[in-house]
Amino acid sequence: MTVSDRYRTSWDGFWEQSSGEPGEPFWDADPALTAARDLPRLTPYADPALPIADLGCGNGTQTRYLATRFPRAVGVDLSAAAVAHARRADPAGTAAYEQLNLADADQAQARALHVRLGDSNVYMRAVLHQSDPEDRPAVAAAVAALVGARGRALVLEPTGDAKRVIAAIAGRPGGPSPKLRRVKEHDLRPGEVAEGEVGALLRAAGLTVLAEGPTTLVMSENLADGSPVELPARWFVAGRA
Repeated sequence: MTVSDRYRTSWDGFWEQSSGEPGEPFWDADPALTAARDLPRLTPYADPALPIADLGCGNGTQTRYLATRFPRAVGVDLSAAAVAHARRADPAGTAAYEQLNLADADQAQARALHVRLGDSNVYMRAVLHQSDPEDRPAVAAAVAALVGARGRALVLEPTGDAKRVIAAIAGRPGGPSPKLRRVKEHDLRPGEVAEGEVGALLRAAGLTVLAEGPTTLVMSENLADGSPVELPARWFVAGRA
């Protein structure tokens, strides 16, 4: 089984056993706490007339919000089951959804999407840490292929401190929550992106990091006091200078 096959098997298994409802996955927080909060970091650098591609869109929760802010939004995901959920959740066709392997070494699928969309803005939230280290350059290359000459990418990734937050949640009385247990049951393997790695990957793909800073990634899981889990993270805006 190739790495891509393993990814696809694990993610299809996860999404096939999901209802597709927003908030069911651990990371699938309300767009008001995620994409809406993230976009102000992108907009000073991005052309709002360009389309936007949501990479690793899952059930399309964030894609549907992005479609209200850009003239065209396309969500892409490795999992056919995820894409099916996204389409069912969007009967009006607010956005489009496609299956696409970001870790494809020759980038044929990303280049084909770029041909159809033209230069695009990109939103990619917590995808690199779900990719094996040897596949991360290909994911960064897919981002570069989609932004082309004029697009801008907003890339957000949890930092190493996120593991400690997750470990604390998993260690609560009663053990991991059902949302966290499902991550393990389906062999989803959140890894760690080393400090400086995201910027280095983007630069190696031919992009310039235009801005970056600390942030948190809000999850759909809540703490005991009812507030949402937030994972320490870092954001990057990148494009061709």
